[in-house]
Amino acid sequence: MSVSCSDRFTDLLCGEDSDEVFSGDSPACSSELDSPASCIEESSIAGFIEHERNFVPGCDYLARFQSQSLDAWAREEAVAWILKVQAFYNFQPLTAYLSVNYLDRFLYSRRLPQTSGWPWQLLAVACLSLAAKMEEPLVPSLLDLQVEGAKFIFEPKTIRRMELLVLTVLDWRLRSVTPFSFTDFFAYKVDPTGTFFGFLISKAKDTILSNIKEASFLEYWPSSIAAAAILCAANDIPNSSLVNPEHAELWCNGLSREKILSCYRLMQELIVDNARREPPKILPQLRVTIRPGMRSSDSSLSPHSSPYKRRKLNNHSWVDDDKGNSE
Repeated sequence: MSVSCSDRFTDLLCGEDSDEVFSGDSPACSSELDSPASCIEESSIAGFIEHERNFVPGCDYLARFQSQSLDAWAREEAVAWILKVQAFYNFQPLTAYLSVNYLDRFLYSRRLPQTSGWPWQLLAVACLSLAAKMEEPLVPSLLDLQVEGAKFIFEPKTIRRMELLVLTVLDWRLRSVTPFSFTDFFAYKVDPTGTFFGFLISKAKDTILSNIKEASFLEYWPSSIAAAAILCAANDIPNSSLVNPEHAELWCNGLSREKILSCYRLMQELIVDNARREPPKILPQLRVTIRPGMRSSDSSLSPHSSPYKRRKLNNHSWVDDDKGNSE
C-alpha cells in the first residue's frame, strides 16, 4: 500500500516564491522572539494571539481522538519518537514542537491509510525533517534522522514525497505560532527584573515538551499553553506566591482567563503525577563474584559477542512502494 501522493512529487523543492509561501496576514513567528528585548513589544504578542488560530488543528480534532476515530496511542508513539530524536541530536525545543504541530495539522486535514503503523512513522519522519530544515543550522541526512528505535526505515525519496504531501496539506505554512512565541514575553511579565528570566524560560520549555504527547493539550491554543507553562515555572522561584494565575489574562489583550487556568491546572496535575511515577534515584548494591579462571576477555562477557551484536539493515530493509519494512 502506498501513501496517496502525486508521482510528480519526486523531490523536495525549496525554490518557492516567498510571497506565495507566506501569503496572507499571518506573521512569521517561529524564530522572531530570540531576545528578551524583542519580546517586550506587546503589539507583536497581540498579533501572535490574533493569528494563532491559523496554526492549530480545528476545534473538533481532540474529539476525534476521544471518539477513537483517530488513534491516540499511535499519535503518542509518534510524538515520543520525535522527542527521542530531538534529544539525540540536541535539536531546539522549537524543532520538536513544530514537528508535532505539522503532524497534528496534517492529521486534521488528511487521514492516513489504515494499516500497520508505518504511515505514522513516515509522517513523523517527514514532519521532523521539515521542522529541522526550518530551525536547525545542521540537519542530519534523511537516513541518519531515522534513529532512536524507528520501527520502519524509509528511503529518502519516499520521505521527500511525504514531505511534499505535508507541505501541500499545510499550504506551505511552516512558520507557525507556537508557545515559544510567547514564553519570553510572559516570563518578563512574571519577572520584570530579569532575575529568574533564564530559569523561567528553560523550565517552561521543558514543561511544554514533557506534555506534548498528551492529547488533552490539543484543546488549548499556544498562548494558553505558554502562559500555563510560565505559571508552573514560577512556582519554583522565591516569592512565587506573588504570581497570581488569576491575573495572567492581564498580561496581554486577547488572552483567555478560563483557558489559561484550565491548562495550568492540567499541567500541575501531570507534574505531580509524573513525580509520583519517577523511580527513586538509588543505585542498587551489586555483588560481583569472579570465578577462578575467569578472564575479562572471556567471549561470553564480551559486548561484541553474537548475542550483543546489533543486526544491521541490508539493502532489502528499505522501503518499497512507499511502505517501510521493519528491521
